[in-house]
Amino acid sequence: MTLPPLKRLLQGALLSTAVIAASVQAEDRPQAIQKLEERGVEVVESFEAPGGMTGYVGEMQGRSLAFYLTPDGDHVIIGTLMDKEGNNLSKARIDELLTGPKFEKAWSDIQDSHWVREGSEDADTVIYTFTDPNCPYCNRFHKQAQPWVEAGKVQLRHIMVGILKEDSLTKAATILGSENPEEAMHEHQASFAQGGIEVDRERVSAAHLEVKANNKLMQELGLQATPSTLYRGEDGKITMVQGLPNPQALERMMGPRP
Repeated sequence: MTLPPLKRLLQGALLSTAVIAASVQAEDRPQAIQKLEERGVEVVESFEAPGGMTGYVGEMQGRSLAFYLTPDGDHVIIGTLMDKEGNNLSKARIDELLTGPKFEKAWSDIQDSHWVREGSEDADTVIYTFTDPNCPYCNRFHKQAQPWVEAGKVQLRHIMVGILKEDSLTKAATILGSENPEEAMHEHQASFAQGGIEVDRERVSAAHLEVKANNKLMQELGLQATPSTLYRGEDGKITMVQGLPNPQALERMMGPRP
């Protein structure tokens, strides 16, 4: 469709304004920060940090990071900033300014992904977790969650991915393409030490595209390990736990142990 000349002119003006604004914003940053950008760091937001420093959050190759400009404006410190009580100030800022908004924006895509339900449909807490059938930590997380699942307090939604081994995708598709995916998931987890569920080519054919779509979603979210677990906390904010949750994280996401 050809746009009217005036509309083309307006769109071109808006695009030019956006490009100029982005260029000016980048040029306004201290040279030490610009050098990071030249190395591939995408600066997302800045904030006031302790000790007179200016903090920044950004991404590089899909990974979130925090970095701090010293008061002289000539040096950048990359890494974790802790306070005297041992609190991780960097993670709090990354969650607030970067990962939280990113997962909030993608929440509908996470809900609409291809998952296997485990637990009661009426559970008060719904948790999404990216699960690879060859992941030993996913198997351990499944076992950890059973007291909450069996008590009807938590519903786990396993977003099946295939990334770890050559047969991960076919196993994930076998589970996802089963007539009763929840039963297939339990069968797989119960026999995990013996290799898990037997691949069924008919089921793989029915669900392999869904697993590939889940793989793509995981990549787009910048998640690099399984299990990667997301849930909406009591404060309404989305929290992500990457890897096997420790006992404290487990109770934060699922509530007191039944």
